[in-house]
Amino acid sequence: MGEIMKTMAANWGIVLGGMGMVIMTTVSFYMITAYTPTFGKEVLKLSSIDTLVVTVCIGLSNLIWLPLAGALSDRIGRRPVLLAFTILTIITAYPALQWLVAEPSFARLLAVELWLSFLYGSYNGAMVVALTEVMPVEVRTAGFSLAYSLATTIGGFTPAISTLLIHTTGNKAAPGLFLGVAAICGLIATLVLYRTPESRDQYRTA
Repeated sequence: MGEIMKTMAANWGIVLGGMGMVIMTTVSFYMITAYTPTFGKEVLKLSSIDTLVVTVCIGLSNLIWLPLAGALSDRIGRRPVLLAFTILTIITAYPALQWLVAEPSFARLLAVELWLSFLYGSYNGAMVVALTEVMPVEVRTAGFSLAYSLATTIGGFTPAISTLLIHTTGNKAAPGLFLGVAAICGLIATLVLYRTPESRDQYRTA
């Protein structure tokens, strides 16, 4: 145990970077699943049936994109997939929610949530494997678990943070800004962990 802790301490930067990658995943997941019923009903004033149908569709969508993105990252590498979907999230998350809250409807909620599901599923399909690869072999299980657990602690508060942002700013699209910040964390972490061609090759062959 002592040796593992020493190795973890020596690789704290990788664990922190892994945590940055996972934050994007956990915030996205909780926003499109746990927060969707509350957002749809309490903020957009849609029916419970509408929000339930959307939530079910999100689950089905996630099942499609996760394996496809994982397979894509096997072919072209983790870095391009992670960068593409963090950047897409940064660019589109807030505008998508602005479009939704401008004229709330079942169709718009479904469209926006399916888009966010596409971003989440595609990013996470590559991220889970990437997080495993970047961890040193001797602490791979502990490092993966620590990075994921710390990020989940933050992401788990997404519904509460989203509600607080709407309450304090009066902007119903404010959760999109929080998702954008999470995506920035994922982008920075990816750029740091995959900053050189050598590191990319090392992770792919670890």
